[in-house]
Amino acid sequence: MSLFDFFKKQLQTVIEWQPQQSDLLIWKYPAATDEIKNASKLIVSPGQGCILVKEGKVTDVFTEQGTFSLSTDNFPFITNVLKAVQLFESEHKVGLYYFRSADVMNQGWGTSSPIKYMDSQYNIPIQLAAHGNFSYRLLDPEKLFTQLVGTVRQYSTQEFRDVAQSRILQILTSHFSKAQLPFNKIDSQLNEISKQVKEELNNEFEILGMQLIDFRIEGNFFDEETEKRIGRIADITSDSLAAAEGGLSYAELEKLKALRDAAKNEGGLAAVGASLGAGVSLSQIFTDKVDEVSKGDPSDDPLKRLQKLKILLDENIITQEEFDAKKKEILKDI
Repeated sequence: MSLFDFFKKQLQTVIEWQPQQSDLLIWKYPAATDEIKNASKLIVSPGQGCILVKEGKVTDVFTEQGTFSLSTDNFPFITNVLKAVQLFESEHKVGLYYFRSADVMNQGWGTSSPIKYMDSQYNIPIQLAAHGNFSYRLLDPEKLFTQLVGTVRQYSTQEFRDVAQSRILQILTSHFSKAQLPFNKIDSQLNEISKQVKEELNNEFEILGMQLIDFRIEGNFFDEETEKRIGRIADITSDSLAAAEGGLSYAELEKLKALRDAAKNEGGLAAVGASLGAGVSLSQIFTDKVDEVSKGDPSDDPLKRLQKLKILLDENIITQEEFDAKKKEILKDI
């Protein structure tokens, strides 16, 4: 140690965090060998606070802004002379850890793995990802310092965001597993889901000395397999609605489609044909069934029968030629 460094250590210090980095939650004041001299001045500016760690223990937390005189066991010159045998280094260590007290806003989050659960309405497995943002403030600096940060020289908002991300995924997964929301109702309930998840998530934040002041789910999307399942459900629903409009059931449409396909490949379905009786072809059965559906009840309005026939055409169950031929038959009854 040079003579200049020795005398520099004897000076009382004015301590402050300037400029304060916006991406840091904790910042340790860089004092040489952590020997803060007695009566040094500590400046705490708006939006920050300071934790005083004396000889390995948290002894004070400054949460109010202002200038404070520090009382330590390190007295200029005298302490260092008495500690000559320790190479002029005092055992009275004092660490000053500044913390951000201002709110941390709009921290983005996203699920790193899919949220999985069973849809209660359609009984299909759902996998989805979600993203959004959250805001928080440091509620208990000492708790954060002792339980999460420790004696590192700085702790960033990004490091805390990584901690929060894992807890968000865990709680979201648990929430969706319990709620088993139908896939088509998720978007309409995002605000309510966000509110409920925020309440559960705040318990986790409080353990770490934080307070969650806002939590939002901004969007979600399904994986490829879930999209396929939803597509099939949408097709069935659409077909059912279309059939119902014409007085047909979805089961009738599906039966006709199956007969159509079988009739087209009758040679490959000999066993099926045989089971229907000798001399009866699948093509004839298909034609008879179409006649049965298109005619319906004899008392049916011809316009209603035309509507049923149009559905069969739209569903590719019959050809345009078949439609035109049967249409002529129906129009004769008008």
